[in-house]
Amino acid sequence: MKTLAEVDAFAAEAHAGQVDKIGVPYIEHVRAVAAGLAPFGDELVMAGLLHDIIEDTGWTAEQLHEAGVSRHVVSIVEAVTNQRGVPYEEKIRRIVSDRDATLVKISDNAHNSHPDRAAQLSEEKRARLAAKYRAARDVLWAAADDRDIEAIVTIVNPSLLVELHKRMDTDQPGGPA
Repeated sequence: MKTLAEVDAFAAEAHAGQVDKIGVPYIEHVRAVAAGLAPFGDELVMAGLLHDIIEDTGWTAEQLHEAGVSRHVVSIVEAVTNQRGVPYEEKIRRIVSDRDATLVKISDNAHNSHPDRAAQLSEEKRARLAAKYRAARDVLWAAADDRDIEAIVTIVNPSLLVELHKRMDTDQPGGPA
């Protein structure tokens, strides 16, 4: 099985030359997602590093496993991978059936929602993506433990802590309705 360092190097090679929506080398996004998963162990960090590899490169799930990536990590990556013809909202509903995939997607969502990244998008794209990611958080966060969400967003996007704490206050017995 691959080590965390090997998976990081593997992800860097697989995403070499790719840039994200704001022109930053793509490996920075997957590393940020992975960093948010550090409290949950190496397998989730590996899944964070590889979360877009099937979707954005020529790698398949079987090739990942043959390359030494554990079946568990590959299954998480498969769970968060977009599938042709499947709407984003349906993908999110599918993801929440798996705790580990949910945590990976929460970290991905948190990084994609980071104000520093959003600020570099056009106003129209920023508004559209903000609404998409907010709606996804409603589903993802409802399926996860608040402490796990807090651990991730503290690392990846602390600006989401205000939103999370409002949600947590509302969810408390005897709290606001």
